[in-house]
Amino acid sequence: MASCLGGHFGSSQDYVPVAEFYADKSVFVTGGTGFMGKVLVEKLLRSCPKIKKIYLLMRPKRGQDVASRLSELTQSPLFETLRKDRPQELNKIVPIVGDITEPELGISPADQSMLCQKVSVVFHSAATVKFDEKLKLSVTINMLGTQQLVQLCHRMLGLEALVHVSTAYCNCERERVEETVYAPPAHPEHVVTLVQTLPDDLVDRITPDLVGDRPNTYTFTKALAEDMLIKECGNLPVAIVRPSIVLSSVREPVKGWVDNWNGPNGIIAAVGKGIFRTMLGTGTRVADLVPVDTVINLMIVCAWRTHLRRGDGVIVYNCCTGQRNPITWQRFVKTSFKYMRKHPFSEVVWYPGGNITSNRPLHNTLALLQHRAPALVVDFFAKLSGGKPMMVRVQNKLEKASSCLEYFTTRQWAFADGNVQALCGALSPEDRATFDFDVSNIDWDAYIESYVLGIRRFLFKESPDTLPRSRNTLRRLHIVHILTQVAAVFFLWRFLFSRSNALRNLWRRIVDILTRAARLLAVA
Repeated sequence: MASCLGGHFGSSQDYVPVAEFYADKSVFVTGGTGFMGKVLVEKLLRSCPKIKKIYLLMRPKRGQDVASRLSELTQSPLFETLRKDRPQELNKIVPIVGDITEPELGISPADQSMLCQKVSVVFHSAATVKFDEKLKLSVTINMLGTQQLVQLCHRMLGLEALVHVSTAYCNCERERVEETVYAPPAHPEHVVTLVQTLPDDLVDRITPDLVGDRPNTYTFTKALAEDMLIKECGNLPVAIVRPSIVLSSVREPVKGWVDNWNGPNGIIAAVGKGIFRTMLGTGTRVADLVPVDTVINLMIVCAWRTHLRRGDGVIVYNCCTGQRNPITWQRFVKTSFKYMRKHPFSEVVWYPGGNITSNRPLHNTLALLQHRAPALVVDFFAKLSGGKPMMVRVQNKLEKASSCLEYFTTRQWAFADGNVQALCGALSPEDRATFDFDVSNIDWDAYIESYVLGIRRFLFKESPDTLPRSRNTLRRLHIVHILTQVAAVFFLWRFLFSRSNALRNLWRRIVDILTRAARLLAVA
């Protein structure tokens, strides 16, 4: 794949490096404690060392105040490089007490005034990404949260860029998605009025009718949020970034870093443990997966470009891999198996295997035999031994997660990315290397290996020291797996053979043919 090419904005003398754009500027981030938000904060501190402050919208949670939450955040493995090399950079993070679901984002008047005076760049990544979220909460966070943020941005005296994180799938009813904001699937103000005035149970009942041909409330409300943003942003300098399915980091600051079980992560983790073996999907379809650090680099550069080209209006960037560097679901699954077997997880229940199939009856049969039946057996023996039965509950969660993904594993989209390519081409070679979002640079084989290792290290908290023992366990499980398959074929054959005259006659004919062939060979 060819890398993005092109010249810089203006002459080389006029070129302002991306890191210099952030020098002495303060940034406000919503969703800064989420998966993408953490990577954004770390990258800004590490690659834009002259940045002044990063204000994070945070709410107290589970009895923790925001100071405790911030301390916990910076102790993440993600910040290890900064903690070791430049620990003073972490002092630039300032928590702002607030809540995306509250009026005026729950920010005190004093903090609002301070943000309006000091902030130059805003990154809005706060969202509920649960596919099966209740419509009321999804509207409150994804739509009203965006509306409240835009109102705050209008009061910011020196705002140079607002980068809104959307999703490539907010227009998933289209097979080809351009870098433009389409007409919304409903009037945003009507949807807001409905969820604010109707009883919750009635909202839940009418949700399928409201969502229509969208697969979930997430894609529905993100589409409406884009429309609200366009209508209310006025002359604000705005950019919209639409990533596809965001997975672990490809290289920065830690290869394979991931901190949640969302999307494919939980499924791949379960497959690696040997407790999930079949999923509905079309293997030949493109799996539009994108590393989190690729998206973050694009967001950081988007703010730079939005300020430089302020008069161009709202620019949309589809951050996707399907056009430039596609990988199919079949290849993703097979490569994941390859590295799950090379770097097995600890306490694997069964040898990792299985497949992705588009045949629903076959999938349902395999799910019954390979998921539900073994789960019932394990829970039965757990009860007998006085343990806590949990495998049926685990399988129910996994099947729910895989059903949420079915819409995306059985379809394929063409996401135009001309704006992303033009932006990449406008960077200097140095900035292109520092803030790399060129998806043609992704080596899928190496990336999936780091992804599997990342799940092992960061989700299961397993040390590399446990690998030799895990490999020995997997070798034994492989032998048991093969013997089980041979035994199953043998007993199935015996069962069919004992009940079918046609099968017995066929077997006698085969034996007779083989016997005669052997005699002829002996005579020859």
